[in-house]
Amino acid sequence: MTDEAASFSTTIPARLDRLPWSRFHWLVVVALGVTWILDGLEVTLVGSLSAAIARPEGLSLSETQIGLTASAYIAGAICGAVLFGFLTDRLGRKRLFTITVAVYLIATVLSGLAWDFWSFALLRFITGAGIGGEYAAINSAIQELIPARHRGATDLIINGSFWVGGAMGALGSLIVLDPTVFEASIGWRVAFVLGGLIGIVIIYLRRFIPESPRWLMTHGKLAEAERIVSDIEASVERDHQCKLPHDDLPSIRLKSRSGTPVAEIVRTLFRLYPRRTIVGLTLMTSQAFCYNAIFFTYALILTKFYAIRAEDVGLFIFPFAVGNFFGPLLLGRWFDTIGRRRMIAGTYGLAGILLIATGYLFHLGHLTAETQTIAWMIVFFFASAAASAAYLTVGETFPLEMRAMSIAIFYALGTALGGIVGPVLFGALIGSGERTMIMWGYVLGGSLMVLAAFVQAIWGVSAARLPLESVATPLSHDPET
Repeated sequence: MTDEAASFSTTIPARLDRLPWSRFHWLVVVALGVTWILDGLEVTLVGSLSAAIARPEGLSLSETQIGLTASAYIAGAICGAVLFGFLTDRLGRKRLFTITVAVYLIATVLSGLAWDFWSFALLRFITGAGIGGEYAAINSAIQELIPARHRGATDLIINGSFWVGGAMGALGSLIVLDPTVFEASIGWRVAFVLGGLIGIVIIYLRRFIPESPRWLMTHGKLAEAERIVSDIEASVERDHQCKLPHDDLPSIRLKSRSGTPVAEIVRTLFRLYPRRTIVGLTLMTSQAFCYNAIFFTYALILTKFYAIRAEDVGLFIFPFAVGNFFGPLLLGRWFDTIGRRRMIAGTYGLAGILLIATGYLFHLGHLTAETQTIAWMIVFFFASAAASAAYLTVGETFPLEMRAMSIAIFYALGTALGGIVGPVLFGALIGSGERTMIMWGYVLGGSLMVLAAFVQAIWGVSAARLPLESVATPLSHDPET
């Protein structure tokens, strides 16, 4: 079949899903996981450095301005997600990798050269745009390259690897904020510059990740898709010293297309899959509020209420990051065995209840900096798995032709509704100095997580171990035989 064919039958999805785990799949995990590690490194440095940046020898920012810079980063991520998500579905997963990483790296380095609140906020906005584009491209690639029976655990672990970088960033902050190593006025700047430069390794590793054969086949590039799948199969056969079966594989008939009109995307979201849209929006909004509100302002809580020195904040962010990583790592496989609906609802519900309980203990003054951190480790052990599962859900439950755009849309809407409001709200609550006010912020976040758990339990899709094409029929599907 030639690339110019308007309609064709292919076994590419079945061939990808039947593959045993191999070095190729480890390559995907490492190349994409390293990205999240470095993203986590950069973002955690901001959280750990926020108190130092706020000082007079930094940029002399108020608590509210710190919250606003976090919101600027998130606003950039929203814009970047929509723009690059649209381009990812149009131009391919691989092509957008380099562009989004380049935007992120350049803006991160320049963030270390900011001279006032406005310049820092602008550069954080641009950095966020690069990260927003990453969410759509990377999650699309993970879901389209990993076999169905491993898709849930792999997606969760790769997204959770963000917090390996978080732990590294927390420890790195101890060095750059050490006055015996760097002066207080330049330590945080060095952290941004080095964090961006180290990220160059991402571009190198991504050279080895092929374009998604699923994306290629829907765009009429069947010959290229066949070549990539054949290369992957040959690599797997060498690794396992076996011959892969090619008989009796289910096929799917498609019509090639160059892109998906916006009107068709809207119709698919609100007319074809309205319940899935409600589920995705609820999951993304609740986790965005909790994460962005609590993480971006945690350093302020430590310094303002527990009298922790700014240069020691990393000691508390480190265990927080560890808890966030081990959640997806240890719970991830159950999303493929127990199933999506029960595991997503369970992790959201537990995280919400524990968050409310932690807020109440904070209100009573029963927590120390150490016990507050332990509480966050437990809360976000479950919340991290839940948040990663939200990205998995909005990607796999919508058709292939709009996968990146659906991730981008739900990320953008969820983050706009929850992520931007959260840091500003908590920045203002912390600025008030009232524990009771901050507690109500935690109660709000926990209640949103519990609500998401109920929505998922009622309307969630059972997608575990199923081919993507059976979870959501491609828009380019041709029913004619």
